[in-house]
Amino acid sequence: MSGHTPARLAAAAAVFVPASAHAAGLDGASLGWPWALPFAGIVLTIAFAPLVARRFWHRHYGKFAFAWAALTLIPLAALHGIDTARSALSHALLGDYLGFIAILFALYVVAGGIVVAGTLRGTPLVNAATLAFGAAIASAIGTTGAAMILIRPLLRANAGRLHNVHVVVFFIFLVGNIGGALSPLGDPPLFIGFLNGVDFFWPAKHLWQPTAFVAGWVLAIFVVIDVWLFRQDRRAAPVGEQAGAPLRVHGLANLLLLAVIVGAVIGSALWQPGVSFAVYGTALALQDLVRDAVLIAAALVSLWLTPNEHREANGFSWEPIVEVAILFAGIFICAVPILAALQAGRAGAFAWLVAAVAAHDGTPHPVAYFWLAGELSAILDNAPTYLVFFQLAGGNAAALMGPLAPALVAISMGAVYMGALTYIGNAPNFMIYAIASERGIAMPSFFGYVAWSIAVLTPIFAAATWLFVVSP
Repeated sequence: MSGHTPARLAAAAAVFVPASAHAAGLDGASLGWPWALPFAGIVLTIAFAPLVARRFWHRHYGKFAFAWAALTLIPLAALHGIDTARSALSHALLGDYLGFIAILFALYVVAGGIVVAGTLRGTPLVNAATLAFGAAIASAIGTTGAAMILIRPLLRANAGRLHNVHVVVFFIFLVGNIGGALSPLGDPPLFIGFLNGVDFFWPAKHLWQPTAFVAGWVLAIFVVIDVWLFRQDRRAAPVGEQAGAPLRVHGLANLLLLAVIVGAVIGSALWQPGVSFAVYGTALALQDLVRDAVLIAAALVSLWLTPNEHREANGFSWEPIVEVAILFAGIFICAVPILAALQAGRAGAFAWLVAAVAAHDGTPHPVAYFWLAGELSAILDNAPTYLVFFQLAGGNAAALMGPLAPALVAISMGAVYMGALTYIGNAPNFMIYAIASERGIAMPSFFGYVAWSIAVLTPIFAAATWLFVVSP
């Protein structure tokens, strides 16, 4: 990103914003690119500080988030008034952030109480079956939930192999990202779309074919690589032949709680009482408040019902979800002026981005949406990236599910699939990386992982572009 002009850096940062920022009462046309600097600062800090000063970062990331948020709110209060700054803060935290963090928290806690015990053998068949199963359940229990349930059993299964890095890399591709493309529960971008009016079953109906294509080819490439490396491992030492304990699943009560989470999300879409409450200009719908309360209650019940030894066996800790909650709060606050400027369209500071995703007649350009949403999801994070491109395409869920459906398909594919391109593209990626590193897996560096993802994924994404975006 260092080669971008300041205006382009600001516009690139604008893809990481919450939907409700437009209600903060800001005149987007009057906001220039310097308003993006706090946001660009927090994003770049999150991306690179853990790579160059990991221990320092983990001790002080909350202070960084607070500082960048303050650098957004204080100038807003000084230049536009305290009421505007207070309204911006309310919309940032009580708008999309509350629902966003509630679903992540619930899935993280409930999935953390499910233990897959026993011994798997790290053969190509077992590895492929585990990846396929994880990708299949990711849309039902979330990429975070599926990853937290399966990564440790998979690491134990492959502990005796000489070559096991590729197993974790493909696990990130399939379970941490691609597999979550079929429901709002699967991946944060789709949940953001759901919060903005996209039907719960729309992703399953419109994305199952490209998802099956992309996941199928990624899994096929994994099998080829794994069979070849497994044979090399067996020449050096016998692997995958030892007898082990039978598989057992503990914490089954959490499966019922996962069903409660699914029911709460679907129910919030079906139940529309028409009741809302205003907090500093932010309208909070009753069905959304009930949904979030049920999600948090499900997490608390999981903590009560699940024996401590089950979470200890999973290596469960609060730090990952606490870090996500704090950093995303800062991100959503810093993003308030960015979305206001973006919503000014061609009159705003990011007119070049608006032009890039529209054809000459002003209609959405699906190919541009797919690759721009995808590439920026990889550099930043896929949930707010999806949201901004959703707004760029008009922000009208009914239209995007109807005549503009090709644009929404492209945005959804890009945000979900290309979150796999880097460790920072989707929340589970770095969690998986951290767990594998703690278990002694020599995981690739940031750029080493990017080399893997480019080599494996971009040819498949190019084919998917032709088959499902250019000529759906």
